[in-house]
Amino acid sequence: MTDMIRYKNLLNSIKNRIRSAQIRATFAANAEMILMYFDIGKMIHERQQKEGWSSSVIPRLSKDIKNELSDIKGFSERNLGRMVAFYREYSCVSEILPQPVAKLDNYEKLPRTVAKLLKSSDLSSEKMPPTVAQVEKTNLLKNIPWGHHFLLIEKIKNIDIRFWYMGEAIKNGWNRDILASMIKNNLHNRQGNSSTNFNQTLPEMQSDLAAKTLKDPYIFDFLTIAEPFAERELETELIKHLENFLTELGTGFAFVGRQYKLTVSDKDFYIDLLFYHLKLRSFVIVELKKGDFKPEYAGKMNFYCSAVDDLLKHSTDQPTIGLILCESKNKIFAEYALRDIQKPIGVSDYELTKALPENLKSSLPTIEELEKALEIEDESDKKKEK
Repeated sequence: MTDMIRYKNLLNSIKNRIRSAQIRATFAANAEMILMYFDIGKMIHERQQKEGWSSSVIPRLSKDIKNELSDIKGFSERNLGRMVAFYREYSCVSEILPQPVAKLDNYEKLPRTVAKLLKSSDLSSEKMPPTVAQVEKTNLLKNIPWGHHFLLIEKIKNIDIRFWYMGEAIKNGWNRDILASMIKNNLHNRQGNSSTNFNQTLPEMQSDLAAKTLKDPYIFDFLTIAEPFAERELETELIKHLENFLTELGTGFAFVGRQYKLTVSDKDFYIDLLFYHLKLRSFVIVELKKGDFKPEYAGKMNFYCSAVDDLLKHSTDQPTIGLILCESKNKIFAEYALRDIQKPIGVSDYELTKALPENLKSSLPTIEELEKALEIEDESDKKKEK
């Protein structure tokens, strides 16, 4: 190994260490900020309850904090209101959230209004030990960005479903836009909903993980394809939007190839889409079908899984999984078709766009009506200019 290679290895190691430290520091800073916002929301809420103060105290607090801590951002009237709402939403886990402000003995350096709230808060009483579930919820609360929290509060009323999305956002590294898309498409109702034979074909732990990996239906609303279309056209569009497709498939999918060739007994066969799943440690075959599911699709997929296991699978890999995507399926047909199949296979629907209700469709303007309205608007603007 040359000195240059050794030097590059050292440089890469140092860069990786710096990046990992930056990531940990970011998470730690976010957790501290969330805890502070929770505490402040709790203080304001409790004083409002005790003193009978209305929400008008929030603008005053915001003004005083800005005047006395002018270099600190994030305490606008709107954000203080959100802190109170945040505490009220999650007061059920307040018993286990750390209260670092209780250790402060000197309040002189704090804004007078905030110091008064701190002094009046009863934060020193002994608490019961938290349950495992409470600790998990607290960790989720601390590690989700502030913007994510209010998207979840605004869009999801069920607190358990909210915590589920928090866990998925952390696990998958979703930004706010992806989280919004997953909520919009009801991921919590789709994940793990595919028709499969995993219980009969995979060990228990692998079966559970594989089942949770698949969804039903898959939402391909990022495609511009319209009826009528062929299977190959759908495949082409998915590859054009591969990043969106991988996001919809979920974390862990790595793209291997399209129309992947398998040669069996001197005859060539082509898989629509081939992936490798990093968590499952297995190849995943995706076959795209136009129209309804047909039982014979399961037999063909069983053949493909056997071929991939023989030709591509490493000795340390788990069995290859097949996923058949159809426009629609009869669950009973799918269950019967998969019952005696030896390879792990799932069957799911896919949707290109969500259909509008008929009453809404009739109320929307046609393209011709929109064009006519735009022409009238243009003519009106020209007259005003004259």
